[in-house]
Amino acid sequence: MPFNLPILLTWLRIVAIPLLLATFYMPANWLTPQEQNLVATIIFCAAAVTDWADGYLARKWNQTSAFGAFLDPVADKLMVAAALIVLVQLDRADAIVASIIIGREITISALREWMAQLGASRNVAVSMIGKVKTSAQMIAIPFMLYHAPIGDFRPQEIGSWLIWIAAALTLWSMGYYLHMAWPEIVRRGQRQS
Repeated sequence: MPFNLPILLTWLRIVAIPLLLATFYMPANWLTPQEQNLVATIIFCAAAVTDWADGYLARKWNQTSAFGAFLDPVADKLMVAAALIVLVQLDRADAIVASIIIGREITISALREWMAQLGASRNVAVSMIGKVKTSAQMIAIPFMLYHAPIGDFRPQEIGSWLIWIAAALTLWSMGYYLHMAWPEIVRRGQRQS
């Protein structure tokens, strides 16, 4: 297993997950509810920055590796899933939205793994719609974690709209990836019969 700064940043993102969760389960006298929201928001935003930084640094320093390519999306999906589950438990996000986003991530990860085994991973490479979906959810989640109004600005309200948009984009991107993989799926199915 290679070890370098980009991989360290990815591991830090994974380590941040229990910290994010623990923020909301600390004794009541440790942090006020608003302090919990602020700490969780900072942790999630820091993790989002490391997501950008690890990929950028790996490419810039030519430190890309198969292990890093595997670990990076796993860290992203775990962080988003953990945050969504907390938001559902706090009654700030709908379970339907969380199920759509988490279910899509599992489905597309399995599809990508299968397509890679077939040597057809190019068919399900990251698309622009997938990037837009990720951007929407990475903006929505911190707003929903922070929750409290900032003057006239209502982060929870904006975050709620954005997470529904992210869910719609999630379904659209899943349809796109399945459409791109469909010819290979049909071809393999015909060989089996």
